[in-house]
Amino acid sequence: MLIDSIAILTGFALLIWSADRFICGAAATARSLNVSPLVIGLTIVGFGTSAPEMMIAGFASVDGSPAMAIGNAIGSNITNIALVLGMAALIVPLDVHSRILKKELPLLLVAMLLMLILIMDDHLGQTDGILLLGSLLLVMWWITRQALMNRDTDPMQAEYIKEMPAEMPMSRAIFWLVAGLLLLITSSKILVWGAVNIATALGISELVIGLTIIAIGTSLPELAATVAGAMKNEHDIAIGNIVGSNLFNTLGVLAIPGILAPEKLATGIMERDVPVVFCLTIAFFIMAYGFRGAGHINRIEGGLLVLAFCGYQTLIYFTAIN
Repeated sequence: MLIDSIAILTGFALLIWSADRFICGAAATARSLNVSPLVIGLTIVGFGTSAPEMMIAGFASVDGSPAMAIGNAIGSNITNIALVLGMAALIVPLDVHSRILKKELPLLLVAMLLMLILIMDDHLGQTDGILLLGSLLLVMWWITRQALMNRDTDPMQAEYIKEMPAEMPMSRAIFWLVAGLLLLITSSKILVWGAVNIATALGISELVIGLTIIAIGTSLPELAATVAGAMKNEHDIAIGNIVGSNLFNTLGVLAIPGILAPEKLATGIMERDVPVVFCLTIAFFIMAYGFRGAGHINRIEGGLLVLAFCGYQTLIYFTAIN
């Protein structure tokens, strides 16, 4: 048990650091190729913050633990909205001004609806995974197109320019890109190994491990980026991190167990976890969209989101015991 716990802690630490190095290398490489900061921020950074979830989903599925992968995807979405966004709004009330974000928010609802339609039969199969992955590619194309069209007018452009990593030689950028990816793979494998062993030893389902420990751990990069963005008055980036990450989790991360390890959904997902993530996504949309102007998430709403997260963790605890 001690070795497994060390493996999880080591895996988390390496995962967070390697994800940061991967994003830094990818962003610097794109910048050297004269790619717009807005395009880099909405695509490369968005993908990079969900890279830990994707790696864990891949290894968990290959190792015969698809429930952990599915739990990680859904649990990360819940954590991003309820804990990460809630904590950021408690620190600094958030405003949404970006036109691209106001287009992405309804897209997130559509992605969630697609997920619901595909898993209503209580099964995540290869066809479902392919449809989700195809939808992700379509969304990536649309986001890139929107970024190119609005790079001179959208307020997120100025925020991303300030946040882009310092210029570095192409050789160093490629080094961190490759090294970060290799470390992501290694740390994900270590983390999944330790998590599966602990779940087996304690008699806890792999779904619960994915929904709680792994989901919170893999959401730490989003927590750091979102809180930092809020404190720097970069509100659109802070909220954009959540929207982008949840889009990747819903369409990309969830596609991986469907393609690699199709099977019937674990008990509790449709009855407990899917309704929670849907309610939180709808609440996120209502708060951030701003039907009569800029969207706004105040401290009271942030506090309610954090309370919702605590309530959900309590619900998981009691249902896991039963």
